[in-house]
Amino acid sequence: MIGSAGTLVAATLIAGALAAPAASANARPGQDSEARGAAVAAARAAQAGIDWKDCPADWGIASPIQCGWVTVPLDYAHPDGKQIKLAVDRIGSTGTPEERQGALVYNPGGPGGSGMRFPTRVTGKNPLWTKTSKAYDFVGFDPRGVGHSAPISCVDPQEFVKAPKADPVPDSEADKLAQRKLAKEYADGCAERSGDMLPQMTTPNTARDLDVIRAALGEKKLNYLGVSYGTYLGAVYGTLFPGHVRRMVVDSVVDPAKDNIWYQANLNQDVAFEGRWKDWQDWVAKNDATYHLGDTRDKVQKQWETLRAAAKKSPLGGVVGPAELIGFFQSAPYYDSQWAPIARVWSKYVAGDTQALIDAASPDMSDTAGNASSENGNAVYTAVECADAKWPTNWQRWDRDNTRLNKDYPFMTWANAWMNLPCATWPAKQQTPVNVKTGEGLPAVLIVQSTRDAATPYQGAVTLHQRFKGSRLITEKDAGSHGVTGLTNPCINDRVDTYLLTGKTDSEDVTCAPHATPKP
Repeated sequence: MIGSAGTLVAATLIAGALAAPAASANARPGQDSEARGAAVAAARAAQAGIDWKDCPADWGIASPIQCGWVTVPLDYAHPDGKQIKLAVDRIGSTGTPEERQGALVYNPGGPGGSGMRFPTRVTGKNPLWTKTSKAYDFVGFDPRGVGHSAPISCVDPQEFVKAPKADPVPDSEADKLAQRKLAKEYADGCAERSGDMLPQMTTPNTARDLDVIRAALGEKKLNYLGVSYGTYLGAVYGTLFPGHVRRMVVDSVVDPAKDNIWYQANLNQDVAFEGRWKDWQDWVAKNDATYHLGDTRDKVQKQWETLRAAAKKSPLGGVVGPAELIGFFQSAPYYDSQWAPIARVWSKYVAGDTQALIDAASPDMSDTAGNASSENGNAVYTAVECADAKWPTNWQRWDRDNTRLNKDYPFMTWANAWMNLPCATWPAKQQTPVNVKTGEGLPAVLIVQSTRDAATPYQGAVTLHQRFKGSRLITEKDAGSHGVTGLTNPCINDRVDTYLLTGKTDSEDVTCAPHATPKP
């Protein structure tokens, strides 16, 4: 459960340029077939370019942002086999022709997140990106399987969002058995609805797609901004194509160690989520005059347990049980921007106005497009994590690890376990993760991370920093909002601008004070 996966748990339950790529189409002897296929696909894309047009009306992306398509092989080992089309969009740089430095390509995480909103940072005049947008076209894309890019599906979307789901915390062996059955049915549904895509839904393939997009844009080298899972995509890209990187910013970093991908990563999240959940409870307690939910963390936790027990006994409004509550409340440990809104809705509930919480935590069955998007995001999340690595198939191991963690870290542990359990019975080939390391030509990569991040614990940034030689780490101390570069903190914002505009980093790692704490 990575990135802006806010909806996921609720539902279980991130001029010379044109010629350059062609040269690499003559792969070195011994180079693997996928690397050869990627070079072939990039050479073709460089020739074809992108036919930019106004975006389709039903995509909700207004002019002057333009949309287009980039064709990639489904399987890079067979570049002449089945092809799929990836949706891309862009807004041109706002500065003078002399100021322009190329395209900046963005991935928001997931896996399963769409980057197509990225150009709206320019049209929406987001002040944090004004300087960078003078130098770069802002380019977003739907990764393979996502959104408009050969989307995959594992279950009927209306079924997927239906509530209430079973309480993720099991009371008995029978509860566990029921969840195991659901996970197996979900995995089988993925095979049934999207079988031919599943073996190819890997991070290395998405990294190869990224290189084809680079070539199609006419860029000799890639400028890249990745958040959350997008950092792992960047780490894999930097390993596979070190000489193709110009500038790379990774923000809120997945630990790329092979033994962390992905089973251990999810266990580590459970611990970090509990820590950030407590940070939020402390803030709620400090603002008891506003919210009246308790003036200590323990009192706020008791309120949560009371709410959870009530919803378990009788789902609120007939639809909001513990699973739906977790789906709603987990946004607080993810994002500081959600601290006040979630506390406000909860406060109303405790004061007797229950409707706001019911509305906020229930699925909207009439929003068929939104529900399809949620189901698609979850399908891609599952497919990528299951395909990237070999998962434990022994239920006893899952049971032991999650039972142990749940004792001290109960907020997310079982919900996260069930979300990932389809990987234990995954019906398609599982790969071995890429060994992320520094290759020839890799420039200084800028790494940004807060110390209290729940979704991507701090150790991930340290590990990537060690593996990418010459990288620079900016640490936001005593903060934990997921996605640091989107927040106002001049200590960070100015350094990101400087790096993207000049390529320069500080001579040593930097620690920044936290961004402003949310106001009640």
